[in-house]
Amino acid sequence: MDKTDIALICILMNNSRTPYTDLAEKLSLSVNAVHKRIQALKESGIIRNFTARLSLSAVKAVNIIVFGVSETLIDQEMIKKLQGNDRTYWVALAGGNYLYMGAYLRNISEIDSYATFVKNEAKIADPIVGLMTSHVAELANQEAGIQNLDYRIIYAIRKDSRKVIPEISEELGVSAKTIRRRLANLVNGSLVELGLEWYPDKENDIMTMMHVDLKGSTDKGNAISLLMKKYSPNVLFCFAFSNLPNLLIPCVWTNSMKQLQDISKNIQAEEGFERVVPRVLYVGYNWDTWRDKLVMERAAPKPREPGQEHA
Repeated sequence: MDKTDIALICILMNNSRTPYTDLAEKLSLSVNAVHKRIQALKESGIIRNFTARLSLSAVKAVNIIVFGVSETLIDQEMIKKLQGNDRTYWVALAGGNYLYMGAYLRNISEIDSYATFVKNEAKIADPIVGLMTSHVAELANQEAGIQNLDYRIIYAIRKDSRKVIPEISEELGVSAKTIRRRLANLVNGSLVELGLEWYPDKENDIMTMMHVDLKGSTDKGNAISLLMKKYSPNVLFCFAFSNLPNLLIPCVWTNSMKQLQDISKNIQAEEGFERVVPRVLYVGYNWDTWRDKLVMERAAPKPREPGQEHA
């Protein structure tokens, strides 16, 4: 991949239904060139799916990242056990038997049970739990405002969120005008999350989770802004945790170890940054969770009441 591919992926991570014309304008490319790049990324297996899910706020879910060193062999049997928990959406393995796990919790009270699950199954003696959602108690559960047709639309595009309106319309037997209006309401109301599942382990690119310890006086918001702007497009996103105020974990893409070393050195030298520890990833997994199952259940046709057959 090159920097244009990475910039393209970053845009699609934020909104996987971004039109080709908008992508072309943002990347200073032709529409045909953008289309070819997306097709190449899909064919190589880097982009696995364009996804649509109920937003975290829609279901009042809590997003956490759990990480630490596993004390045992991380094999396929362990991976299956981690996948078996319907809260686990992401697992990535790094050098030194370091393991990252992302989980969507139904509520904040599940933190302890999930941390215990990680201890037992991933054999991480002292897992670090990073809380990605701030002010969890203030999140409004918006699911009550979502209609059956909305669930059907999300389900129809759950693994191909770039599916065109006429195709969704034909699949659901609903007018294109209605589909377009309902989908716009979901997006504008922040009820749906349009992203993608991807991982560059099919190429020679290097992905690194860079643990950045901030000095006590450093403003976290300014530090994130610096990383995202100054080191773009190499910094793809940055984990920040409400319960770990002095830790940032930017995900960094490079195409050589020399480039990784240079970026690590430069970040380490930034004012307010105390320590940088790079952890190079070598494989990643994305899985469906209870959020996806919820959409499937809500989208399923409801059974008719007795006597309704002849109504």
